[in-house]
Amino acid sequence: MTKIAAYGTWTSPITAADAATAQRGVGWVNLRGGFVWWTETRPQEGGRVTLLRAEPGGAAVELLAAPWNVRNRVHEYGGRPWTPVDTPAGPRVAFTDWADQRVYLFDPDGGEPEPISPAPEREHGIRYADLSAGPGGTHVWCVRETVTGDRPTDIRRDLVALPVSGGAVVRLTASHHFMTGPKVSPDGRHAAWIGWDHPRMPWDGTELCVAQIEPGGEFGPHRVLAGGPAESVCQVEWDGPDAVLALTDPDGWWNLHRFGLDGTGRNLAPCTEELGGPMWQLGWRWFTPLGGGRHAVLRSGRLAILDEHGGTVTDVATDRPVWTPDLTATGEVVVAPAGGPTRGTAIVSLDLATGRLAEVSSPAANLPDERYLPVPEERRFTDHSGHSIPAYVYLPRNPDFAGPDGERPPFVVHAHGGPTGKFSPTLSLDLAYFTSRGIGVVAVNYGGSSGYGRAFRELLYEQWGVVDVRDCATVAAELARTGVADPARLAIRGGSAGGWTAAASMTTVDTYRCGTIMFPVLDLITWNHEGGQTHDFESRYDERLVGALPEHADRYVERSPMNHIDTLAGPVLLLQGLEDQVCPPEQADRFVASLDGSGIPHAYLAFEGEQHGFRRAETIEAALQAELSFYGQVLGFTPPGIPELELRR
Repeated sequence: MTKIAAYGTWTSPITAADAATAQRGVGWVNLRGGFVWWTETRPQEGGRVTLLRAEPGGAAVELLAAPWNVRNRVHEYGGRPWTPVDTPAGPRVAFTDWADQRVYLFDPDGGEPEPISPAPEREHGIRYADLSAGPGGTHVWCVRETVTGDRPTDIRRDLVALPVSGGAVVRLTASHHFMTGPKVSPDGRHAAWIGWDHPRMPWDGTELCVAQIEPGGEFGPHRVLAGGPAESVCQVEWDGPDAVLALTDPDGWWNLHRFGLDGTGRNLAPCTEELGGPMWQLGWRWFTPLGGGRHAVLRSGRLAILDEHGGTVTDVATDRPVWTPDLTATGEVVVAPAGGPTRGTAIVSLDLATGRLAEVSSPAANLPDERYLPVPEERRFTDHSGHSIPAYVYLPRNPDFAGPDGERPPFVVHAHGGPTGKFSPTLSLDLAYFTSRGIGVVAVNYGGSSGYGRAFRELLYEQWGVVDVRDCATVAAELARTGVADPARLAIRGGSAGGWTAAASMTTVDTYRCGTIMFPVLDLITWNHEGGQTHDFESRYDERLVGALPEHADRYVERSPMNHIDTLAGPVLLLQGLEDQVCPPEQADRFVASLDGSGIPHAYLAFEGEQHGFRRAETIEAALQAELSFYGQVLGFTPPGIPELELRR
C-alpha cells in the first residue's frame, strides 16, 4: 500500500553505498584476437582501473590485478591508457600505470608487466597517453607530457615512439603545444594526428596534421589538411593509404569528412547534427568505419549509421539511448559502452545485421528495482528572449510513497561540469538516491553545453557566470511557476565547472535556498595561467569564458564567488578532493575560512586521496549522505537513517 509522507522523508532501498558501488566506469574498448577488451573502474578498490577481456558470450577475465592501475594524468583528465601491440615476439599489451605514469608491456596470456619507458626524475614528471601500435609493432606511439618546472603550466609535449624491446625513446615530432597520439597509415608511410595551441581549447580550433615517416622513424614536416582557429577537428582515422576520415565543424556542426592527401575534402553527410564532441580526453571515438561507405556514428550520443552514398544519417533502434564516444567495430558488429536511464552503462555488442544486442561486461551488482529509478522527461525551457534551454526533469519516484495533497517537492538543479560538457540521461544512482526519497532533480544543459552546435557552445564565450547561472535559474523558476517544484525549497548542485555555476548562482541570484559546491572554481584571478592555480590544459580557458587579461580584469573580480560571500543566498556545502590539480583545494579552503564566523550555515568535507572528481567508494558514500542531510536541514525535512551533518556558522 502506498504511504503518504512528506517529500524528502521517504525511505528508499537505494543507499549511498549502492550508489558508490555502481560507479564502475567502463571504457577504452578494443577488439583484438577474437576478444573484446576494456577498462573498468573499481570504486571499492580506491578507484583503481583494471583491464579485462572476454570472448563473445564468455565471462570477463581480469588481466591486471591490484596494484596495477591503468590510468594516466596527461592533461590531468587522462587519455587512452592502453593498446594491443602485435610485436615481433607475439601479441602484447602496452599500458600506463598511475603509480609512476610509466608505460608497461606484458603478454596477456601470461607474464609480468615490464616498463618500456624510462623512470622519471621527479614523481609523475613524465606522463604518456593515447597509446597505439607503431609500424611493424616494434614501437608504441603516444603523446609524452614532460614536467619542466614547478608551475602547473610548466609542461612540454612531444609525440614519441617507445621501443617494445626497451631502449632509447624516439622523438617523432612536436607540431603544437597540445596533440593527440599519432596514427600510422595502412602502408606505414604516413602519420596523422590533431594539434592545437593556447589559448584555444580543442572544441574551439584544432588542426588535422599529416606527415611522412622518415627512414629513421621520425616524422618529416607536417601538412594541415583541415581545421584552423575556428574549426575543431575532434577525431581522425585512416581510410586507406591516401585519405583520412575526420570529424570537423567548418559549418558549425561536427560532421564526418574525407580528406585526401592531395588536399581534396568532402562532407560525407551534411547535417545540422553533432556527430562529434568536445575532446576532454585523448582517444575518444565518435565514429568507426563499417565498410562499404557505411560508418557507425554518434548523433548527440545516440547510435546511428552514416551512409555516405546516400548522404544520410539514420538512428539505430536500441534500448540503450546513450552511447559513449568509444566506438569500435568488426564487420557488422559494433562494440561500445552504452546505457540508459534504467540501465547502467556497460560494454555492449550490437549486431547490426540481426539487431541482437548483448552485454559484454558484467552489470553492476545490487541494482534496485526499476520502479525506484527515475526516468527523465527531456524538456526545452524558454527565457524571456526566446533562448531555448534543454533540460532533463527527474520527478520523485518511489512505488511505496506519495507526497501529501497540496505539497510540492523540493527540487535540486544539477549543473554539469565542463562547462563545455553535457548531461546525458544514463542511470545514475546518485540522482536516484535523491528522487527515491522524494526530492526532484533537473539537469540543465545551459548555454555553452556541447551537443547542440557551435553557436550554442559559444553562447558562454565571455559569459561564464552569467549565461549558465541565468539558464539554470530560468529552469528552476519555471518548474516552480508551473507547480512541479516548491519555490521555497529549491537548491543547486554541481562539480568542477558545475561547482562554479552553483557558487556563482548562490552569490548572484535569490532563486535557491542552498547549494552544494563540489571541487569548484571560486576565484578567477588565481584560476588561470597567471594565477598559477590550475593545470596547463585549461589554464587559458578563461580567456574565452570570461575575457582576456588584463583588459577584462574587472570581470574576473566581479564574477568570482570568492569576492561575494556577503551576498550568499543561503547555506552551502563544499566537497573537495585534497589532491585536485584542476581545481586545487586552496580555493575551497579560502572560501570556507571566510564563511567561518559569518553566521551563514555551511559545511566543508575534504577528502584525502581524491583528485578532480571522486573515485573512492567511501568518499562517494560520505559525500552523498552529507548532501542529503544538508538538504534536509535547510529545506525542512528529516531523511530517516541518515547521519546528521554538522553545520558551522
